[in-house]
Amino acid sequence: MIATPLQTPRLRLVPASADHIQAELDGHEAFASFLGVAVPESWPPGEYDEAAQRYALRRLRADGDAGTGWFGWYAIRPRDERVSEMVVAIAGFYGLPSAEGVIEIGYSVCPEWRGNGYATEAVRALTEHAFAQAGVKRILAHAYVENPASVRVLERCGYTRLGPGSAPGVIRYACSAGERQG
Repeated sequence: MIATPLQTPRLRLVPASADHIQAELDGHEAFASFLGVAVPESWPPGEYDEAAQRYALRRLRADGDAGTGWFGWYAIRPRDERVSEMVVAIAGFYGLPSAEGVIEIGYSVCPEWRGNGYATEAVRALTEHAFAQAGVKRILAHAYVENPASVRVLERCGYTRLGPGSAPGVIRYACSAGERQG
């Protein structure tokens, strides 16, 4: 998929390309310059660490244009009287959809921007976007039990709790096309 930015009520979601991720790996200044917005010192947020960036970069280079729009989307909040335009979160999928139409979503918000509903807004938009793509039938997600904010994001976006995840303390969620309630 060749993806174009998505607009939500409060965010602009920019699909990550291999060039974006390479700029991230080159440092804050390179990333801010390439993205054209401010980048908080806390970047990258949460589990979106260097290993995740390098994985996405390898996959984007291997998959080319088909991978853009699946591996990551930068959530950018607009400039206001307090701060300049700034990337506040990353959300995206862990790869292209499987042959069965299943994909997994993940998201992380910079600590200073948590509690503003940005994850919910991004996950909702990307869930709708994924289901609009040919063949996507189900989206999986995982949340840690000790992260109730992440659990609330998934529940607000229409994901259903399936039970334990792949590791202790992890809950597995799913959302199927046509069954969303969020």
